[in-house]
Amino acid sequence: MTRLVLVLGDQLSEGLSALAAADPRSDVVVMAEVAEETSYVPHHPKKIAFVLAAMRKFAARLERTGWRVAYARLDDPGNANSIVGELLRRAEEYGAGEVLATEPGEWRLIDKLRHAPLKVHLLPDDRFLASHAEFDRWAEGRKTLRMEWFYREMRRKTGLLMEGDAPAGGQWNFDQDNRKRPPAGVDFGGPMQFTPDETVTGVLDLVAARFGDHFGDLRPFHMATDQGQARRALAHFVANALPRFGDYQDAMLRGHRTLYHAGISAYLNAGLLGPMEVCRAAEEAWRAGEAPINAVEGFIRQIIGWREFVRGIYFREGADYPARNVLRHSRDLPAVYWGG
Repeated sequence: MTRLVLVLGDQLSEGLSALAAADPRSDVVVMAEVAEETSYVPHHPKKIAFVLAAMRKFAARLERTGWRVAYARLDDPGNANSIVGELLRRAEEYGAGEVLATEPGEWRLIDKLRHAPLKVHLLPDDRFLASHAEFDRWAEGRKTLRMEWFYREMRRKTGLLMEGDAPAGGQWNFDQDNRKRPPAGVDFGGPMQFTPDETVTGVLDLVAARFGDHFGDLRPFHMATDQGQARRALAHFVANALPRFGDYQDAMLRGHRTLYHAGISAYLNAGLLGPMEVCRAAEEAWRAGEAPINAVEGFIRQIIGWREFVRGIYFREGADYPARNVLRHSRDLPAVYWGG
């Protein structure tokens, strides 16, 4: 029997667990640009454009490698405009009885899939280094959950910046070296930029027409929107900015948006890059003598430390975590929060 394979906009990885569990000869990949996902908060139009363009290119890549892809564009007349609605529509179209899905990164979507009137198999998202069970084992019995201690466990697990059982350079954390003031007149360069192609241009026109009332400027748009471009952006960062990333990691300078930061978070979060791929590229630069350890350690800590730790806390605390309001906030965020 045909199964549907759901691929979300932040799951654009060919090694995704749902794809690995599916059979391209009989199963159908479902991807959908839906109004529900663009409007539950007023997303920046540039983010919407990035996700939609990257989705379209990933769908085309899957088709080139032999997958059947049922893709709904935002302006398609038959679009159900919700993830569950699109699954129901495709289930009827293809006579599918089951859905394979990699666990979404938000409780909001997990809840929708769990309550869908379909048989949905949620598979672990193994693109992350620590499973929920692994994080819970680490956290169990601790009075305080500190990122630093978790980060050290991830260093041991991955072997990144390790010399046997000891941290490379003789210490786990070089953050004290990463607080320098940027010198005057320095050329920061910036992340690699890409010229919009036909796919991206079409998405930009759609987003401009549909989301013109959202805060922020859509153009100019120079983001990577496929794996090849994302890997070029990573290589550009490693060669040109990583060597000085650590020194000015925490600096802020008027007129400079990125300093020596990589600008690849969106690519990592969408699945165009993998965490170990990114970290190994940085580690190899250090081992080749092309970047200092304070820069490489500080960069790797953001990915296998903070990124994994925050995800672990989010899922450990449960679906009500965002609404607990432990600071007893009582007023709405001011308009400037949404408009900058």
